[in-house]
Amino acid sequence: MNNLPSTYRWLVSTPDTARGWLVTGAWVLLAVLVLHWSAQGTQLSWSELSNGLPQIGDFLARSMPPDLSILPRLWQPAVETLQIALWGTLLGIAFAIPLAFLAARNLQGNRWLYAGTRQLLNVIRSINELILALVFVSAVGLGPFPGVLALALHGVGMLGKFFADSIEEIDQGPIEALQATGARPLQVIVFGVIPQVITAWIAVVLYRFEVNLRSATVLGMVGAGGLGFELVSSLKLFKYQETATCIIVITLMVVAADLLSSRLRRRIQGDNRH
Repeated sequence: MNNLPSTYRWLVSTPDTARGWLVTGAWVLLAVLVLHWSAQGTQLSWSELSNGLPQIGDFLARSMPPDLSILPRLWQPAVETLQIALWGTLLGIAFAIPLAFLAARNLQGNRWLYAGTRQLLNVIRSINELILALVFVSAVGLGPFPGVLALALHGVGMLGKFFADSIEEIDQGPIEALQATGARPLQVIVFGVIPQVITAWIAVVLYRFEVNLRSATVLGMVGAGGLGFELVSSLKLFKYQETATCIIVITLMVVAADLLSSRLRRRIQGDNRH
């Protein structure tokens, strides 16, 4: 205990006057009031949660044991979910890359084109995948295809922003050197930009695939195919043991994808360090 310093240093500056403490106290009070106001708006009630715990317990009891006899039937929906996530990711990448170069401030000289592309990416990713799936289901019908389109379109907004942000953080030295030698814009991108961002892009793409795999299971609930369709069907028919089996399969798929992508990210980052 004697080795502990007698004074401690905060990571942020603290008020050193009475007026400063009053202002800080006012901000803290405002934050508390905002939290209280939002709690009332969302109808937070711990008593209602505690009263509902028996219903949750009843649902879990009806779900046990899981009906493992339906596993052969879930094989095709599971593969379909994986395919939806895969193609949703690939199409998102294909359209996000060109938009990312337009949305990178350090590469885009036309500020109107830069601002317009940035706002387009903002609009795209502000729409939830579930809403996009509903739109595409009404357009192309039921099945996995609307799920692919929904994930791809939303992925364009998310990946485009991440790609553009990583481009803006690169070292400008190689870019200026290539431009000084008379390199064409495409050559600058291929030899000056891509080598600096490829590692970060791969990491983001792997994470996006994990997200799409989770989202694909939810999109099935609105008729976009996959395990989500089987899950909601079992719920509607009150076959809770089949529901539990669907949840187990979904969980195992997500965990497997997370382990695989984590290993790939570590390997890529390790190779990059060497």
